[in-house]
Amino acid sequence: MTYTKYSASGNDFVIFHTLLEKDFTQDAIKLCNRTEGIGADGLVALVSSNDADFKWLFYNSDGSDAAMCGNATRAVAHYAYNNGLAPAKMKFLTEAGLIQSEVNENIVETQMTKAVVIKEEFEEEGLTWYLVDTGVPHLVTIVDDLEKYDHELSSKMRYKHNANVNYAKIDNNSLKVRTYERGVEGETLACGTGMVACFLRANNLGLIEDKTFVYPKSKEELSISKVNETLFFKGAVKKVFTATID
Repeated sequence: MTYTKYSASGNDFVIFHTLLEKDFTQDAIKLCNRTEGIGADGLVALVSSNDADFKWLFYNSDGSDAAMCGNATRAVAHYAYNNGLAPAKMKFLTEAGLIQSEVNENIVETQMTKAVVIKEEFEEEGLTWYLVDTGVPHLVTIVDDLEKYDHELSSKMRYKHNANVNYAKIDNNSLKVRTYERGVEGETLACGTGMVACFLRANNLGLIEDKTFVYPKSKEELSISKVNETLFFKGAVKKVFTATID
């Protein structure tokens, strides 16, 4: 099999396309292993679809599946376009619904699925939280210092609420974000749906404008914008390498 590794703002994925739609859980665990495999945060298999340009099967590095991953949509769109699987403006199916992405060289913009607020503002562990589904569920807390990120607390909150956990800091109408991600069970360099969740929370509070730059732990610059309540997520992706594995 031939696999391609992509990085989207530090969030990395193993991507391939196949005619065979099956359970790739064990492939994900093996290939995403950073010691004995390719090493990645997730595995994405592209398969055919009658309702879109293609459908994806997405797996976290521990083999669990996820309905949506913002950074992966950008990496997958770039892969699909450059492998002749879809036009530059494409639509593809995820468990969260139909995703629209547009490729312009190494820059990819994704129209995100409609966000759904699960739980409005609440207090827990000395912080104010907000729980929203931006394709997958995310807890968001806005802090004045990202060093308040707490791994143990994030793990506790992740399991209690079955959600990813985000700490966001507002800096001159831009956002800086740190994310503890389900399936990876630790902090990742970037999480697209998490950044969008943080944007939505800050924007709803009137703390940032309808378009802003956002910086995850990788420090790469992305942009998020809201147009008539639709959210768009944009940034660069990088093809790292392609490898054939027996």
